[in-house]
Amino acid sequence: MPSLFVMDLRQLATLLAVVDNGGFTAASRSLHTVQSNVSAHISRLEKELGATLIDRATGLPTAEGQVVVERARRIQAELSALTADVHSVRSEISGTARIGIIGTTARWLAPALIDAMSAQHPLVRVEVHDATTASLLLKLNSGAVDLAVLTTPTNDPEVVATALFTEDRILATTAGHSLFGKTRITLADLDGIELIVEPPGRPFREQLDALFAERDYTLAVKAEVDGTRLMASLAFEGFGAAILPASAVSARSDLGWHTAPVEGLPGRAVGLATRRQALLSAPARALSDVLRDVVSSRGERQPGIHPASPQRLSPD
Repeated sequence: MPSLFVMDLRQLATLLAVVDNGGFTAASRSLHTVQSNVSAHISRLEKELGATLIDRATGLPTAEGQVVVERARRIQAELSALTADVHSVRSEISGTARIGIIGTTARWLAPALIDAMSAQHPLVRVEVHDATTASLLLKLNSGAVDLAVLTTPTNDPEVVATALFTEDRILATTAGHSLFGKTRITLADLDGIELIVEPPGRPFREQLDALFAERDYTLAVKAEVDGTRLMASLAFEGFGAAILPASAVSARSDLGWHTAPVEGLPGRAVGLATRRQALLSAPARALSDVLRDVVSSRGERQPGIHPASPQRLSPD
């Protein structure tokens, strides 16, 4: 087996630069060095590992290279956390904390979270990633983010999540729709009504299919869309009615659409997730605590959102 003791952290950083910038030339510019240095670092790393990591024709990582890239990102994240933890023991918490938030939640949560962190931990740099739950799980497992606010359950054995809040499911319609203006929507009202829904296999779609089947109702599909914000946009543009989580809808009443809670539907559960084996840095732990305070104090002000009991992430 190749020895890893001579591996240089600069080699790993160079590998990430090549992957992130799409090639050797762009990587050399980002690292402020010459291309020959980039090539030398990659060649030494490949020799030590006994594998080709970058396809020279495309600049893309090989299968072996992708494995090394994922580990390299985690190593960089751990080194950053180590530095932040040591500094935080001696003085005020500082460093970078990276959090992913699903887009519909980020709309109301991110501004309040950033303001609260700025006031309580001014030396912590907060990096926010806006993505879907599926994308955030990939970012979490790769070490690209420390924490993720996403829909639960995740069904990912590498991730542990604690509850943040639940939110009502609402029906969004525009003028001219048969259910426009109704203040009370039941499942019976939706029998045979064309809806914009999630694709099969998604947890809420499975619940919806089961509830309609139990009542012998027809779930009429106008379109299957994987993405809550796109579903909302289509509904608000008048393409069709959509069942959405409450946070996907603006509170403004002058934008030409109507929303009403749908009785009998389970709410969307949103939680805070971390990698099961991760040791959070001091900045990330501070961010998780402030996040929960913000959800507890601000969540109830958001229509249809019901915060969970306060919890804290252990430093262990």
